[in-house]
Amino acid sequence: MHDAALFLAHACVLEEDAANRFSDLTEAMKTYGNQEVAAFFGQMAKFSRLHLADARARAGFRTLPELKPEEFQWPDGESPESASMEGSHYLMTVEYALELALDSEKRGQAFYAEVAKTTTDSEVRMMAEEFAAEEAEHVAQLEVWIARHPKHA
Repeated sequence: MHDAALFLAHACVLEEDAANRFSDLTEAMKTYGNQEVAAFFGQMAKFSRLHLADARARAGFRTLPELKPEEFQWPDGESPESASMEGSHYLMTVEYALELALDSEKRGQAFYAEVAKTTTDSEVRMMAEEFAAEEAEHVAQLEVWIARHPKHA
């Protein structure tokens, strides 16, 4: 990806997907009565909305391309942070929700890191490196929470 507007179009969709996913997990944890983890996911949704606002602000003077779903350059054909919520149900455990979120954040971080590694555009590289670092912080936070909620035997 060698164009800043194209990169930002991807970043906006990725971060919006992350915010939506964390909001969904927040509501699921509230429904399941786990207020502590619901609050954590609420904070993660807030961070994703901040990243979305940052991407939109960086795009402020640019016209971002309006991409059709098949025009996005996602590694697996869909946004890295559009985690499936099909496993979300009344029996969903905190551990499962955290693993689901961790997997998505790792995919988001890997996407940004790969863009930073492969782009020939210095502006795209700088933004992708910054976004990858932010996602790495999310991964680290989730790993701390996972350590606090070990899987039950």
